[in-house]
Amino acid sequence: MENTIEVKGLRKSFKDTEVLKGVDFEVRQGEIFALLGSNGAGKTTIIRILTTLLKPDGGTATVNGFDVVSKPKNVRQVISLTGQFAAVDEILTGRENLIMIAKLRHLDHPHQVVDDLLRRFGLTDAANRKPSTYSGGMRRRLDIALSLVGKPQIIFLDEPTTGLDPEARIEVWKIVKELSDSGTTVFLTTQYLEEAEQLADQISILHEGRIIAGGTLTELKKLFPSPKVEYVEKQPTLEEIFLAIIGKKEAL
Repeated sequence: MENTIEVKGLRKSFKDTEVLKGVDFEVRQGEIFALLGSNGAGKTTIIRILTTLLKPDGGTATVNGFDVVSKPKNVRQVISLTGQFAAVDEILTGRENLIMIAKLRHLDHPHQVVDDLLRRFGLTDAANRKPSTYSGGMRRRLDIALSLVGKPQIIFLDEPTTGLDPEARIEVWKIVKELSDSGTTVFLTTQYLEEAEQLADQISILHEGRIIAGGTLTELKKLFPSPKVEYVEKQPTLEEIFLAIIGKKEAL
């Protein structure tokens, strides 16, 4: 399976603060890749670089084979970005939001594309209402639907379930899994470790500007001490693994 994203030695500083200190990772085509890290670890900075919104100070990053610095237009043609907060137009209805993006992307038959997305995301009944009347989960579904207009090959989701209630969070999880099943590469940042545990094919942990661990959940579990044997064998959660790895790093 080919790599869709390749990052090598990525560096970025803001004034006197070095946020990224040589980041390396790869994302394979069609997988869900989760980047974990505390607030300020640099997760959003990495997404901004990969989506051509910010230039790195050093290292290289390619998306779908295109360098993010020298070929930004090519990168933008194959990606979509959903940020931490729903980027919808409050004046337009849900349908009008989608039609606007479809026309900006110069799609043929924009109304058919929009009808399909409304149906896929369970928003048909709310299509002619303004997003201000939507629940948090509905707004997030609309936001992700906007990101999928034009069928991008790679979608970046920057903490997509922040502030959502458990039911709405599960709705978003279902959408993310469906995206991956359809062949879309999903790059996900999250602070909810259960989210990565449920969704991710590959997980990387970003701490103090560097990737300090990465792999599948099974591979990361091998970094954790052997399970405790009481009455039953207790397997570590991703949260326990994350805290143990961070703790070890800070102790060095």
